[in-house]
Amino acid sequence: MNNILEATDLRIRRGGVQVLDLPRFSLAAEEKVAVIGPNGAGKSSLLLGLACLLRRESGTISFNGEAVMERGETAYRRRIAMVFQEPLLFDTTVIDNVAEGLRIRGKGREEARDIARESLELFKVGHLTGRSAHKLSGGEAQRVSLARAFAVRPELLLMDEPFSSLDLPTRIVLAEDLGRILHESGTAAIIATHDRIEAFHIVDRLVVMDKGSVVQQGSPQEVLKQPVNAFVAAFRRTTVPTAGG
Repeated sequence: MNNILEATDLRIRRGGVQVLDLPRFSLAAEEKVAVIGPNGAGKSSLLLGLACLLRRESGTISFNGEAVMERGETAYRRRIAMVFQEPLLFDTTVIDNVAEGLRIRGKGREEARDIARESLELFKVGHLTGRSAHKLSGGEAQRVSLARAFAVRPELLLMDEPFSSLDLPTRIVLAEDLGRILHESGTAAIIATHDRIEAFHIVDRLVVMDKGSVVQQGSPQEVLKQPVNAFVAAFRRTTVPTAGG
C-alpha cells in the first residue's frame, strides 16, 4: 500500500528545547495510527509538525509523494484536518460551525450547510444544528468538532488528545463511533493520546513516544504484549482487549 504521508529527519525545538527528533515516520493510505505516551513525550509536537503548524528545525514532509514546500503549506493544510483537545468552536450555531471550513474552501452557503448536516448526522448530533455551539456538553462539542473536520473530506485527519477532557463512558462511546467512521470512510488518521484503551477502538498501529523520540511501534497487540522495555510496559495497566473487544 502506498504511503500518504512521509516525514524524514524531522526535528522541532520549542523555547530552545528540542521536543521532537524523528528520523523517519510514514503513514500508509487509509492507515490509522495512535501515538501514545505521557505528557511531554512529543505527541502534540509531532502532530503540529506534520500539520506544518510548528516551524521545524530540519526535516522534510511528503504528502501523496510530493514534498510539502514552505510556499505550499496552505494548500497542503486544506487537504488535511486537525482536531484539538478543546473543540474551539465559534460563538455561532452548530451548523454554521461545521459549514465554516467548507465556505473557506469555496462552497456556496446552501451546499456547505447540506454537507454540514450530513456530517453532523454521521456523528449522531444532527438534532443540534440550530443550537449555540457554546451551549453544548463536552461530548456534544467534541462530536461537532469531529463533524466539522470530516465535513471538508480530509485526506488525512490529525487528532490531538480529542477525548481527554471527557468522562470515561463518553470517551469509550465516542472512540467506538470514530473508529467505525474512520474505517468506513477509509480516512487516514493519526491520534495522539495517553490512553491506550481509546486507541484499541480506532487504530491499526501504535507508536510509543518518550522525550521526543519513538520508543516502539507495531500493532496494538504486539506493542502491548511484547514491550521492548519497562517504559512501554507501563502502559499495560489493564487487560489487553481481545479482538472486537
